Amino acid sequence: MRVIRKYANRRLYDTQQSRYVTLEDLRCLILEEEPFRVEDAKSGEDLTRTILLSIIIEQEQADGDSEVFSNDLLQQLIRVYAMARPLPLARYLEQGTQLMLEQQKRLQDQWKQAMRNSPMELMREMAEDNMRFWRNTITKAQQKEDDDEGKQ
Repeated sequence: MRVIRKYANRRLYDTQQSRYVTLEDLRCLILEEEPFRVEDAKSGEDLTRTILLSIIIEQEQADGDSEVFSNDLLQQLIRVYAMARPLPLARYLEQGTQLMLEQQKRLQDQWKQAMRNSPMELMREMAEDNMRFWRNTITKAQQKEDDDEGKQ
């Protein structure tokens, strides 16, 4: 697991690559499914959750169109923290998000398969098969002619 150290000056240092990194670099690691742990450089305390929340905040502020957490949802989450016995929300959110991501991937795979089998793609594949057939037929015919000329 890659270790990222966070220094007092708020800089993040990737110990594996021996270089300073940004939240965007860490976001890319997440997208690449590269495991990492962020720790305080002095105390060794695990700061991964805090950094992940910072990445989410940065994403939420970057583009209003890709907003995931509405004001209402954020207020409801705050209310969950205030409950005497908070709901086991993390498990449900993790499972629900994982299911949603799997369904999205399956849908994208099915769409790619459907596009691959579209009429235009089918016609293109048939044209390529025809070209290969005629190329092979002409090549064989020329070889036969060359062989017949060699026998005479």
